[in-house]
Amino acid sequence: MAHSASSNPSGARSTTRTEEPSVGALVQSAMADVSTLIRSEIELAKAEVGKSAKKAGIGAGAFGAAAVLLAFSGIFLFVTIAEFLTWLGLERWISYLIVWLLLVVLAGIAALVGRSSLKKIEKPERTIETLRDLPEVIHREAPGQRRREVPTVSNGRVQLRGSENYTV
Repeated sequence: MAHSASSNPSGARSTTRTEEPSVGALVQSAMADVSTLIRSEIELAKAEVGKSAKKAGIGAGAFGAAAVLLAFSGIFLFVTIAEFLTWLGLERWISYLIVWLLLVVLAGIAALVGRSSLKKIEKPERTIETLRDLPEVIHREAPGQRRREVPTVSNGRVQLRGSENYTV
């Protein structure tokens, strides 16, 4: 406890207690400080991500321009191939037809590769499960009370409601 010396009208010195802040005021001050700290961290993150996003956008734009230029240069490559076939003795229209068929076959192969890649995409099971549980979590009867079981984890695998497992 802090004491301070003061003088009364008679000139004698006496000691009086100064008020210390209450626990509630201390908690309120701490919460305000934490809130200010969190807001400052969020602003810092926004500033850093903004600079990084701008650099990433410029890089992505440059790669996009490179891809477009490469696609246009491909046209000249295929015209050159067709002219080469003409030089070998084929009719010009047959040479261009052969190059067109080659492009159609390449497009078909690319489509099959893309289709097989899309079939391999896994759905986000954990996200779907947590989104399914969201209304239940929001409408709890009392703070801290669970109406559902906490998932169990064993050997790095989370047990689903059914018998299926997925890796964490």
